[in-house]
This record gives sequence, structure tokens and C-alpha cells, in this order.
Amino acid sequence: MEVSFLLSKGITLVLSLIVAYLAYHGYRRSGQTPMLYVSGGFVFIGVGAICEGLIYQLFGTTIASAALVQGVIVSSGMVLVILSLRRQ
Repeated sequence: MEVSFLLSKGITLVLSLIVAYLAYHGYRRSGQTPMLYVSGGFVFIGVGAICEGLIYQLFGTTIASAALVQGVIVSSGMVLVILSLRRQ
């Protein structure tokens, strides 16, 4: 794999985990459940950002099936973030 590809995926993962940590810390301070959803959503988004290449390389699947798995994981994270914005 290209170093620039791995670097960009790694940065994306680290940034999303930082946002998830900050949201979780906010949840622990305030007890607001939507912050927990934001935290979980960003964990899914971060993991989804790196899983396509990993699935493709490690399991030897087609790029289309790896992209499908990534899409499902990232979409699940987005749903959690949307739920956090909709909950009162």
C-alpha cells in the first residue's frame, strides 16, 4: 500500500477517535445521552474510514465488497450522529 494512503487513513482515524473521546468526555460531564451517540457515531466513522483497505488487503475480497462493508459502517456512524441531533 502507498504510504500517503496509509497516512491519510491513519490521520482520519486518529481525528475521528479524538472527536469520539471529546464527545464521550462531554457525556461523562453532563450526562447528556446525545453526546454518547455522537461518540459512538464517530467511532464507527473512524473505523469505517480504514476498513475498506484492510478488508481488501487482508481478506482478498473484491474492492466492491470492501467498499460495501465500509459504506455500511460509515452509514451506521452517520445514523448515530443524526440520532444525537434529533434527540431532546
